[in-house]
Amino acid sequence: MSETAKPFFTRQQLVKLIWPLLLEQFLAVTMGLADTFMVSSVGEAAVSSVSLVDTLNVLVLQILAALASGGAVVVSQYAGQKNTASMKKCAAQLYSVLLISTVAVMVLAAAGSRWILRVIFGQIDDAVMAYAQTYFFISAISYPFMGAYNAGAALFRAQGNSRVSMKASLVMNVINILGNALLIYGLRMGVLGAALATLAGRVFAAVWVTMQQQKLSNPFRIEQLADMKPERQHIRPILAIGIPSGLENGMFQIGKLCVSSLTATLGTTAIAANAVANTVAMVANIPGNTIGLAVIPVIGQCLGAGDKVQAKRYAKQLMAVAAIGLAAANILVYLLIPGIAEIYHLTREAKDMCIAVIRVFDIFSIFFWALSFTMPQILRSGGDAPYTMSVSILSMWVFRVVLSYYFVLRMDMGLMGVWLGMCADWICRSVFFAARFYGNRWMEHKVV
Repeated sequence: MSETAKPFFTRQQLVKLIWPLLLEQFLAVTMGLADTFMVSSVGEAAVSSVSLVDTLNVLVLQILAALASGGAVVVSQYAGQKNTASMKKCAAQLYSVLLISTVAVMVLAAAGSRWILRVIFGQIDDAVMAYAQTYFFISAISYPFMGAYNAGAALFRAQGNSRVSMKASLVMNVINILGNALLIYGLRMGVLGAALATLAGRVFAAVWVTMQQQKLSNPFRIEQLADMKPERQHIRPILAIGIPSGLENGMFQIGKLCVSSLTATLGTTAIAANAVANTVAMVANIPGNTIGLAVIPVIGQCLGAGDKVQAKRYAKQLMAVAAIGLAAANILVYLLIPGIAEIYHLTREAKDMCIAVIRVFDIFSIFFWALSFTMPQILRSGGDAPYTMSVSILSMWVFRVVLSYYFVLRMDMGLMGVWLGMCADWICRSVFFAARFYGNRWMEHKVV
């Protein structure tokens, strides 16, 4: 189509899509901040246990998000084609894929929680292991609920409606914080209290989003349970994007687990500093993650209708928004990190470590984070998931994992070595993803 074609999304529609996503991402990060901050009153062993288990939780949740994104891309492209029947079929199949996979992972994680923790993290302190096993077991129970939530949220975003998942995140966050206050401070349940509060919030989010999904006015409503019976025709395009993205996210998180195992050998002080730094870094990443979600319905609908000109135009505009947002967030974190680190009850040594690595993170994030993580979402929206998977896995293992071990074990750089390895990974990703975007091959795939 020509440059003068009617826009798929007006500026007002983009704002209505992005602002709820921004708030939702902020609320999601706040949940992690609340757990880490409130648990910090129990001691560094508790903070360390929550941090270690959260690396496993993120692995599961990132794979869920990848599968949900695969469904969102397919549904968005059907929406661009105005193919309502296929949209409804894919919606039901997305629920099936996520519920089946999450129940299987829940059973595995709950039954083998101690063994999994020991294999991944090795010989950690007994106090940290005891807390971690409790937190991991309760977290596993929440996985199917997060699967249902992710399916519903992805489908609403595919319609350009991000308000539903934002409202769910708001109440989920309130439940988590109030639950933490009651169970950690009131009933002195420590890590168990934090886990139960998180579980309660996730159960609510899943139930509420599913209820909204099943309203008669929703075009993606599942009419009958028979629609959820797995069908190859409709599952295949979801998995064609979801599996490479899931493998990418999974291998990325496994690589991070390898690095977490390395961090665990540096002692409880380094683990605690790394836990707080990771939580604060998530706040700085919010603008980039927000735009990463927004591009899926925007680019998907454009390419579904065959309009590559508008797809690339919107991609450039949204990347610019991500870059500006990331710059503002990272500058703010750079300036405020001494005060932020102070409130986490860290030892002086852990606080100094946290401040140092976060400031390095902020500098590199301003220039490379959007190209590393927002840009590949644009490529996936065009069906280019195999390429992003290949680059991400190669870069992760060659740079982040190998360099981290080299910096820590050979150059004795401690926790800073882990974070410098991560920054090297970003630089590699940025080069490959930018080249792919400007080469236009990412728009040549047939998704539906």
